Amino acid sequence: MQLRVPTDEDAVVWHRLFDDPDVMEFLGGKSAELSVYEELTARQRRHDAERGFCLWTVLDASGRAVGFTGAQPWERDWGPTGETEIGWRLGREFWGRGYATAAARTTLERLRAAGLPGVVAMVDARNERSVALARRLGMRRAETFAAPESRRQVHCYRLDL
Repeated sequence: MQLRVPTDEDAVVWHRLFDDPDVMEFLGGKSAELSVYEELTARQRRHDAERGFCLWTVLDASGRAVGFTGAQPWERDWGPTGETEIGWRLGREFWGRGYATAAARTTLERLRAAGLPGVVAMVDARNERSVALARRLGMRRAETFAAPESRRQVHCYRLDL
């Protein structure tokens, strides 16, 4: 498993990988347009250049993109505004293979090396897979928010680095 800064081509790959109701179940439930991923990958390249971290493309041993993991600022006006959020998303066919855990642990190592004092993970309370991953990473549940759009409970997990 490797992490790399997302390329222009990764926007197309992410769009294909995440065009799945199971993948998007806790992220609004519907697929996003390709333009969303084009903007997202461009923003991640800026984050990496400016901050030294971003949502990186996760590559398997053969070099195939399987999703992303990494960190970016939480820029919404609710929740842990201004803090750094670690996140992950894989294509459905890659679930249960340890990619998310390995990639998230590598992300934490990179964030420690960059001098970040801590991270948060915002996880839909019903998303058992992401809750389990946050716990495997040593994160502790700190707060609960209601997402403004859906009114669903979102748990904020924290980890000091």
